[in-house]
Amino acid sequence: MKKGGGGGRGGAAPAAVMVALAAVVVLAVAARLADGAVTCADVDSNLKPCIGYLTGKEAAPPGECCAGVKRLRTLPASTAERRQACECVKQAATRYQGLNADAVRDLPNKCGSPLPFPISLDFDCSTIP
Repeated sequence: MKKGGGGGRGGAAPAAVMVALAAVVVLAVAARLADGAVTCADVDSNLKPCIGYLTGKEAAPPGECCAGVKRLRTLPASTAERRQACECVKQAATRYQGLNADAVRDLPNKCGSPLPFPISLDFDCSTIP
């Protein structure tokens, strides 16, 4: 495994980005959890269209990406469901290298679906309300 591979550094940044991404998806996935058990595969499939933007290959999130973010974001969910979704998002983020922390942080706003809590690089899923 190589640390480099692009313009970013391996290490804490990708991990922090996936945690932030997890928080974004958590809220959205948590909504699906309330409607029925959502799987980590569901989370991954909803976020997959965002990977190009999150890795810097696309200047803006594509429509499919924002549709997934909005869909996940709008459904209500319990605290436990949101936290579970967050963990699924973190697992999904580990599959993608080169995630850009700024892109992850900006994704909800870029998609017109801001979150009710800030996303930071040191986000802890257990703090999700």
